Amino acid sequence: MNEIIINSDVSGSPYRGRRGLRVIIAGGGTGGHIFPAIAIANALKKKVESVEILFVGARGKMEMEKVPQAGYKIEGLDIVGFNRSSLIKNFSLPFRIIKSFMQARKIMNEFKPDVVVGVGGYASFPMLRQAQLRNIPTVIQEQNSFAGKTNMILAKRAKKICVANEGMEKFFPKEKIVITGNPVRDVFSQSAITRIEGLRFFDLDENKKTVLVIGGSLGAKSINEAVERHLDELLAAGLQLIWQTGKPFAAKAKEGAVGKKGVWVNEFIAQMEYAYAAADVVISRAGAIAIAELCLMKKPVLFVPYPFAAEDHQTENALNLVKKNAAMMLPDNEAMGQLIPMIIELAKDETKQSELRKNIGQLAIRNADEKIADEIIKSLNPSA
Repeated sequence: MNEIIINSDVSGSPYRGRRGLRVIIAGGGTGGHIFPAIAIANALKKKVESVEILFVGARGKMEMEKVPQAGYKIEGLDIVGFNRSSLIKNFSLPFRIIKSFMQARKIMNEFKPDVVVGVGGYASFPMLRQAQLRNIPTVIQEQNSFAGKTNMILAKRAKKICVANEGMEKFFPKEKIVITGNPVRDVFSQSAITRIEGLRFFDLDENKKTVLVIGGSLGAKSINEAVERHLDELLAAGLQLIWQTGKPFAAKAKEGAVGKKGVWVNEFIAQMEYAYAAADVVISRAGAIAIAELCLMKKPVLFVPYPFAAEDHQTENALNLVKKNAAMMLPDNEAMGQLIPMIIELAKDETKQSELRKNIGQLAIRNADEKIADEIIKSLNPSA
């Protein structure tokens, strides 16, 4: 086997030689999977002198756009998940799964990876299963505090499982688990933007408390509807708003904000580092990467977990912080009546904000991308 030239001194580094490392990173579906995957790829490029990285995602999902924008090649599989809302739409699912496995096999034959990394999302399973059938090392990145069934199946033959939370041995073999944290973009981990700079970026008042509403890259229906219906109450309380709606709700939100001072609204926030800097309190879904970002940025947050996430993992994610007095939580079905009163109360309670900032900041894990890259490299060592 040809060797890999490692840039940095990585404990347990594998073989050294002339051919570059070839890595497949599989998964996607949402920004919560895509941006960490890109962070891992960037960390690998810093550590390995010659590395070729291929992403594999699901056709029609946002990774097919975001990954090329980050400068990486991506192949798409014709795979979808089970549709819980319309059973008739699942008619073609078995055929698409079979097709995706054939596509995965073709990609493996052509790219010939040394290691395959799964970051979650539809494309992870076919690619990692194909690699395991060929005895190619696989590494799993499990972002959530409640592991998905797919990752539990794949874990049996994975070399390493990188997790963000303690207690994951109830899902995975203990000897394979490494607590690395979840990767976040450099713009957060290295941000030096001040609150004043953030507020000026959104043309907001420096003397008012600012609420940041983020429902994930695709938006959050219950959060958006509650904010839209009770927007006047929020403004009457002396607060102002940075509101990321996601594409489906953007038009209605913008219409509702017309003529109202102190409201910035858009479907997506391209420069989230300014939004975090400006925010005094945050309303958010409880995706694993959103939590990692909020820990790093030390923001008081009210979580409204997405109730239909697999195994209800967002509720588990949020509870993990609530139990440590590091966040607040509201069930999705109570958002319409309780969300705005709760965030107004939090915005007025400086003592509670201070407690939440301190406790959530203690949960931050820095350099998760580098730690995961190290584990990917170590997985190539037969004795690792």
